[in-house]
Amino acid sequence: MDLTTTYLGMSLKNPLVPSASPLSDSLDNIRRMEDAGAAAMVMSSLFEEQITLESQQLDHYLSYGTDTFAEALSYFPDMETYATGPEEYLERIRRAKEAVDIPIIGSLNGVSTGGWIEYARKIEEAGADALELNIYYLPTNPSVTGAEVEEMYLEVLRDVKRSVSIPVAIKVGPYFSSIANMVSRLAQAGADALVLFNRFYQPDFDLEELEVVPRLTFSTSQELLLPLRWVAILYGRIPADFAITGGVHTHEDVLKCMMAGAKVAMMASELLQHGICRIGEILEAMQQWMEEHEYESISQMQGSMSQRNVAEPAAFERANYMKVLRSWRPDPTGQDIG
Repeated sequence: MDLTTTYLGMSLKNPLVPSASPLSDSLDNIRRMEDAGAAAMVMSSLFEEQITLESQQLDHYLSYGTDTFAEALSYFPDMETYATGPEEYLERIRRAKEAVDIPIIGSLNGVSTGGWIEYARKIEEAGADALELNIYYLPTNPSVTGAEVEEMYLEVLRDVKRSVSIPVAIKVGPYFSSIANMVSRLAQAGADALVLFNRFYQPDFDLEELEVVPRLTFSTSQELLLPLRWVAILYGRIPADFAITGGVHTHEDVLKCMMAGAKVAMMASELLQHGICRIGEILEAMQQWMEEHEYESISQMQGSMSQRNVAEPAAFERANYMKVLRSWRPDPTGQDIG
C-alpha cells in the first residue's frame, strides 16, 4: 500500500504530520513520533513576543503605565514559563535534525514586520527543512479595515519569504470575508503551502475571581468540517499545497483530508489526549481501509472528493446549506419534544 505524498517539495512516507504542540519540546518525544510513523514534524512555535522581549525592545511598552493599570502585564505570560528562549529554540531544531531522519519544520508565530523576522533565516540555518509561518491575529480595533488586515498578512509573508530559501507554509484562520481570494493572494505572495485552519482559542470568564482566563479545549472531529470544505473547494485552483489541521483524530479523518485535496493531515489534540502511539494505530487503520476499498495509493484518492471532481459540486455551496436545513425531521415517538 503506497502511503507516500509530497508536501512543500518534500517526499513524505505518509500524510500524517504532528502539528506544533508541546510534544516537540522533548527530543525523546520527537524520536518516538518518528518511530510511531510520523512523516514529518512541525516544531512548537517560536513567538514574536519571545524574540522582542529577549532583545528588550518590547519591555518598555509592556511596563509603561503599569502603576495606573496594574493588570496590564498580567495578560502576557511570563517569558520564563516558556520552555525555551529564541537561542534555545534554534538549538532544539539542530538537535532534532541530528536525532531523526524525518523532515523538521520550524514554526514562527508573529503578526508584524520587524527584526523578529530574521529568525526565519536563523531557523533555516539551524537545519529546518521548511518553515510554517503561523499568523494568529484578532483585529479588535473598529477603525482597522479588512483590507488592512489582509495586507498585514501578505506583508509578513513577503518579508519571511525574502529571508529564507526553504519552503514556507502559512497557517491562517478562517476569519476572512473571502477565504478563496485571500488564499489565492497568499499563494501569489509566495506561500508554498496553506495550512487551514488556525484554531483561535477563546478566553473565558472566572466568575469568582472576576478575571478573564485562558481556556484550553481540545479539538474534535466535528471541527474538521470547516477546513475540509474549503480545501475541497480550493483544490486545483490554487498553485500551492494544502495541509488540514484542527479536527484530525481518526484514520477516517485523515482519509477525508486526502480526498478533499490535502497533501498532509496534521494532528495535535489526539496525540496529547491519547498518546503518540495513536500515529501507528491510525496508519494501520488507513492501510486496512484502503485495502478493503481497493485503493492502491494516497495519490489515487487525493482530490477525488474535491469540488471540481464530485458529481454534485454545488454540495459545497448554498445547495448543501438548504439541504441541511430541510433534513431535520421530528421524532415520531415525540422524544424530541421537551
